Parts: sequence; C-alpha cells; structure tokens
Amino acid sequence: MASELKAEPVQGALFTRETEEGYRNPTEVKMSQIVLPCHANHCGELSVGQLLKWMDSTACLSAERHAGCSCITASVDDIHFEHTIGLGKVVNIIAKVNRAFTSSMEVGILVTCEDLYTDRQWNICHAFATFVARRTEAGKVQLRQVIPRTQTEQMEYSLAAERRRMRLIHAEIITDLLSKCQEYQDAVPAERTRVESVELVLPPHANHQVSTFGGQIMAWMENVATIAASRLCNAHPTLRTIDMFHFRGPSHIGDRLVLKAIVNNAFKHSMEVGVCAEAYQGGEPLRHINSAFMTFEVLDSDRKQKTLPRIRPEPVDGKRRYQEAVARKKIRLDRKYIISCKQTEVPLSVPWDPSNQMYLSYNNVSALKLMDARNNWVLTSEKNKVRLYTLEENHMLCFKVEMHVSVPAEQTFHLLSDLRRRKEWDQHYELVIQLINRADEEDTLYRVATPSVSKDGKGKDFILLASRRKPCDARDPYLIALRSVTLPTHPPTEDYARGEVLCAGFTILEESRTITKITYYNQATPGVLPYISTDIAGLSSSFYSAFSACSLFLEDNKDSPAALPVSAV
Repeated sequence: MASELKAEPVQGALFTRETEEGYRNPTEVKMSQIVLPCHANHCGELSVGQLLKWMDSTACLSAERHAGCSCITASVDDIHFEHTIGLGKVVNIIAKVNRAFTSSMEVGILVTCEDLYTDRQWNICHAFATFVARRTEAGKVQLRQVIPRTQTEQMEYSLAAERRRMRLIHAEIITDLLSKCQEYQDAVPAERTRVESVELVLPPHANHQVSTFGGQIMAWMENVATIAASRLCNAHPTLRTIDMFHFRGPSHIGDRLVLKAIVNNAFKHSMEVGVCAEAYQGGEPLRHINSAFMTFEVLDSDRKQKTLPRIRPEPVDGKRRYQEAVARKKIRLDRKYIISCKQTEVPLSVPWDPSNQMYLSYNNVSALKLMDARNNWVLTSEKNKVRLYTLEENHMLCFKVEMHVSVPAEQTFHLLSDLRRRKEWDQHYELVIQLINRADEEDTLYRVATPSVSKDGKGKDFILLASRRKPCDARDPYLIALRSVTLPTHPPTEDYARGEVLCAGFTILEESRTITKITYYNQATPGVLPYISTDIAGLSSSFYSAFSACSLFLEDNKDSPAALPVSAV
C-alpha cells in the first residue's frame, strides 16, 4: 500500500523500556491481531471501527488491572491515524495506566503495525483514554496511585495532569471562535448526507459487566459517519482523525442504539462528520450516549487528497454545527502546530491569541515537565549549596540550577510567579518588566527587557508567556513555565534585539513544611546563551550570586502577601 511505503520505524517513546532489567509496568496489557478479510473495509484495509474496538478492549483491561474492579470508558482524546493497515498485517496494541486520580485514570494506548514478511514496524496512532472505576457494593472506589519507575513513566505521569486539565476546559474554546465563520451558498445541501441507523445491543456487543463495549459503540458510529461522508464525495473516504469525546451515559444489552450522522462542514481537502448515539428500551425516551466528530479525506489513485464540494448547512441547528466545525478545525490546526509536533520542530515564538491560549499553555508546561523528568543531567559545578547541571541532547544545550530554601513551597511559588519582582534578585532582569495581559489565573504575558552582555551592544527583550500550575497531589511540584510568544501589539523595536525562550521555568517541591526545593530550568537558545555561557564554562559564578540573592529575597519576603494582581498594569 502507498501509505505503508512512506512509513517510518516505530517511535514508541510512550512505551520505551529504559528499565531495570526484567521490569515491566504492572498495568501494561498487550494485544496482537492479524488483519483478516472479516476485519477489512471496501478498500481492503482494516476498518477503523474494528481498530477502535481492539483499542478499547486493551485499554479497559489495563485500567481494570490497576483498579482491581470493573471499569468503563469515560472519554477518549483526539486520535490521529498516521497510516492505514492492509490485509495480512499484524496490529500490535500496548496499553498502560499513566496516572490515577480519585476514581478515574488515564490510559495511554500505542498502536503499531507489523509486516511479518519484511520485519518492519511503524506507528499507527497514539491515544489517551479516561476510564472510571465502577462502584462496588462497598461504595465508590478510591484508586491507588500509580508509582512511575522509569523516566518515560515519570514523563507520562506528569503530563497526564496537564492533559486532564485540557480535557476539562476543551469545550469552552469553541464558544470563542463561533463569530468568525463564513458560509458558502453555492454548495451541496447537508441534508443529502444525513444517515440514521439502529442497532440492537446483543450479548456479543457487551463486556463482562453487561454494558455495551465503548469500542463497539465507536465502531457503529464510525460506520454511519463513513456513509455520510461517502454521500458527499461519492467515493470511499478515509478517516483521519477523531476528536476528543465523552461517554455521557451507559448502554446495556437489550438497548436499541440509534446512530445519526451528517456532514457538518466540508473544507478544501477534508470534511467533518458529526455523529450522535442515543439509546432506548421499550417506550422510554431516548438517552444521549455519545457524540463525536470525525474528519475524513478522499484520496485519488496516487494517494493525493482530492478537492471536496462545499456544504450548505440546514437552518438553525445546521448553521450552528457548520460554524462549530470551523471552530474545531481551527483548534485541530492549533493542536497540530503547537502540541503534536516534536519539541525540536516547534517554532520558538508562536503567535498568542485567546483561541490558542490553552494549547500554548499546555505546550509551555509540558516542555518544562519533560525537562524535569530527565534523569541524565550532569553536575557541572556546586557552590554554597547551589548546583549547576547541564544536559546536551539533540544538539540542544539545557541547564538547571538547584537549591533549597527555608520558605514554604506555596509562598515560594507566589513570590517567583510575579516576574515583575524578579529584578529584586536577578541582575539580568534589571531594566524593564511589563505585565502585558493577565489572560487568567494561570497564564500571564510579560515583556522583559534585559541589559546587553557587552558594553556597546543592544539589550534584548522577550515577550514571555508565564504559565503557573499548582500541584494535583502531594507528589507534584508547583510549576512556573516560561516560553516566548509573539504579539501584534508588541513588535520588535530598534532599541532592543528580540530574544526568544524555547523553554524555561521553575519547579518548586515541598520537602517539608519549611524546606522547599527550587529547580530552575532553561533550554538554551542563541538569545539566552550569552548570559549563561561563562557560568557553564566555569569562568564565572554570576549564577550562584543570582540564586543566592534569590534565596535571600525569598527569606526576606516569606511572610509578605505575594499574590498577583487581578488586572494588568
């Protein structure tokens, strides 16, 4: 198949075994399936619906292994399918619990494809599903914590909290974008693509708890969505992405599941299909089980994207769905641009606006968490209990500074969060620090101007997004993450050379009520290197002076109010 010829080797970072010998994650579950004709669609490729069933089953078994009781699928994050899978190929699925919260847990799922004749493997998709432990006779289940053992597990454990935060506020982003939509009048009526189908839930469709498999519901939804997409393009469409969705209620054996699909909007090379699943038994009213949004494209014989006809929405609800599809497309592009690409591929400065704030904030905090989880730092020097570490990886130099203070962690967090106070202890921040915009309680935009490192040179200024996070539980640190963004209202000026920060910030960990461990990280860019190169080379001790001054600043202000103001100045 053409898509397979372009496939790259498996990059299974989420599940790499950088382990002690013989260690295996206790929640890890594997499934391997060979693709048979009964699993294939009209193109001779594995049906996405069948793949979703396998993924859901594997993830559920992993969740139940950790919980020790029955679990149900609560939600699934966006899934992007990198390649299709042909007949005779082997599908390998690995699932493991990344983190447990009170009664829910995040399960990471990696799907790869294997060609038995050439011994090649390649990634199909990564996914994250949330499962909820079902109540037992003793009441609500309190899940035990996941204990990460490897660097990769620590990364996923830490990032799971940030993904959970993103799930909780995902729906709010749509509202902000709906006023920016445009309609095409000379287009195909959306009503032509409408599909409705009913399925009777039988014992083979249910799990051991007599609830309908989440994966089975997703498979039925994919089926009607494919029919709707086919009606628009009069061809066989390929499913590329499934947006984040939540199961709103359970379905059981004996339910009649009503599945409805319609094309919400069509763009140049892709279309969004909305799907709804509702259930009933006897004469009872319909129960909403799930809604999902699936993105399809149509490929020609050369595997190139074909241009699609435009859609004319139905009045009222159709126009709402049409506009929401535009908003979701914007969000998908933001996620792909900011989150999905590798850290080394992310542009240093990404334009900030309220619609992509959540994803920039996620990227900002995630990058800091990834640096914090590294375990191969090299101690470069130590002075007055201030340690300087370096790490060179992928042609990128990173450094961290570590120290302890006798100040409570929460107060340390508040004092270091306000960058305007940093000039009280850091000589690099001694010129101008302007609070541009306080987007919300967790994200603030600053302009920071710093003096030149040479006598005749220009100073540098930075537009920084500062993202703050409080701990999810006692094992998490407080976080203050910094990265560069661009703002149309603050272009570069002649007086300063515009510098950029890829990733920097503090982790603040409470070791006791009065002892706090502070770690400062920086992924050095050309704009930052002149300020720290002499310290790393051992030719200067300005960093030690700065962080000793930081320690004194925190000690002197440990009893003072330090919260950020509500509005910008």
